[in-house]
Amino acid sequence: MATVTVEINGRPYAVGCADGQEERVRILAKQFDTHVRQVAADVGHVGDIRLFLMAALVLADELHEVRMTNGSGATALSAPAGAMSPSPAEPGVAEALNAVAARIEKIAQGL
Repeated sequence: MATVTVEINGRPYAVGCADGQEERVRILAKQFDTHVRQVAADVGHVGDIRLFLMAALVLADELHEVRMTNGSGATALSAPAGAMSPSPAEPGVAEALNAVAARIEKIAQGL
């Protein structure tokens, strides 16, 4: 298992992922960071946990809209040029998301 340090809203986070998935995790983290920074610009500083939650809800809403547009439960997401689009079926992505979720929960327990 590899560990990648990603930066979200100016703070570093160590994330575990499957070997070979490091670049993919960096790309996903950069996309998430963009959403977190947009939420922060819209609502101001409300704490990292709330910013992360709001950004996750924005992403969930976008995913829901894509699924509704497709008319099925499939996710046919288009990624920015040069980026790899996430596929829930690929090993390592779910693992990375679980690691991020665990990290967020640990941070929340410390508040």
